[in-house]
Amino acid sequence: MTTATARAIAYSAVALLALGALSARPPQVPHARPAELLATASAASTPETRRLPSWVQHEDTLGRGESLGELFERLGVSAQAALAALRETPDFDDRRVPAGLAVTSRNLDTDSLPSELVLQFGVDRRVRLHRTSDGWLGAEERLPWTTDTAAVSATVTSTLYGALDAAADSLLPARLRAELAWTLADILEYRVDMSRDLQPGDGVRVLFERSTTASGAVRMGRVLAVRIEQAGDTLEAIRFGAETGKGHYYDARGRSLRAAFLRAPLEFRRISSVFGMRKHPILKTWRAHRGTDYAAASGTPVRAIGDGVVIFAGRRSGYGNVLEVRHSNGYVSRYAHLRGFARGGRRGARVGIGQTIGYVGMTGLATAPHLHFEVLVGGRQQDPRVALRDKSGMPIEAGERSRFQRQRAGLLAAFEQPPSGTTRLASASD
Repeated sequence: MTTATARAIAYSAVALLALGALSARPPQVPHARPAELLATASAASTPETRRLPSWVQHEDTLGRGESLGELFERLGVSAQAALAALRETPDFDDRRVPAGLAVTSRNLDTDSLPSELVLQFGVDRRVRLHRTSDGWLGAEERLPWTTDTAAVSATVTSTLYGALDAAADSLLPARLRAELAWTLADILEYRVDMSRDLQPGDGVRVLFERSTTASGAVRMGRVLAVRIEQAGDTLEAIRFGAETGKGHYYDARGRSLRAAFLRAPLEFRRISSVFGMRKHPILKTWRAHRGTDYAAASGTPVRAIGDGVVIFAGRRSGYGNVLEVRHSNGYVSRYAHLRGFARGGRRGARVGIGQTIGYVGMTGLATAPHLHFEVLVGGRQQDPRVALRDKSGMPIEAGERSRFQRQRAGLLAAFEQPPSGTTRLASASD
């Protein structure tokens, strides 16, 4: 073999080995830029793999006449299982579930069935139901209340409600501002007829307890002190109770505000006429009006202003249906234009202070529903505003007077505190 031939054979063997090595290597991918790789990965994935499930919330209420089981079924929940979990929670009673009960259901958007139900049984009580693999589990949640003391200072320009509504706007919701006004009227009903005695320019201060929750719910507690300034006179109502007893209200001298007579025969009162001369709305003649007219809706309960005995109950001329009560001091109270009489509103019956004896109407000479109210002293009509001004309440026992004065001083001092700490102050004119 020649040298040239041997060299050719060697070259051929090397070439064959190189081709074999190349054929055994994996195919090469051209170098890609990062953006191109991200686009490729994004195209390979689906929206479901990119997004986490989210919660869906639905609000509902229990309809009138609807059962909780029906509501659960409407929400796609097994009524039997959910009710069983509810019955395991404290204070649940199937018979006392109110219409309008707020129910919140929550589920993942990947699940058509609710995973959680929240039933709001009150502003501070709710029950939370969780769905598990074994059914539903319930847990009651109580929201804690935080109590502070709030003071309101107002000047009357038209009505008590208007003054307090403006002054307490930042402290209480509207329904509680109304409740505060009516509570104040109830406390002072033996001393002040809020429809007549309060005049423009009179000052009113009220110190009361208020409770709130973290959810924003508000409720009004006890009224602790009241001060009313009228034409230079001051009336106080201080809440005070013996160490083991219910609290009552007393004036600055420690005398109970409870007296022999209420100042007005209606709880919700609005006067349409005052004592004195007026033009009769039907007869169109000027004549003495020997009483006070209280405009009110037909059917409004009329209450006895004091303990006594019914001496007349029937129909009498322009008075229409009228009822008269004789009281222990010889006074007679007369209630006219009644729609009808309450049970026990018959001659000879004994009635107690505040007892319902009839209902507002428009019988006799009346153009609209109202109560005509008179007070007779010695058989003659007297201005109720003067005749019923009885301030002889029972005094606090001697052993309690020093404690009462200390408590009074502390409560009245709260009126002067700046709006800081736990005492909130508000002031306005209506």
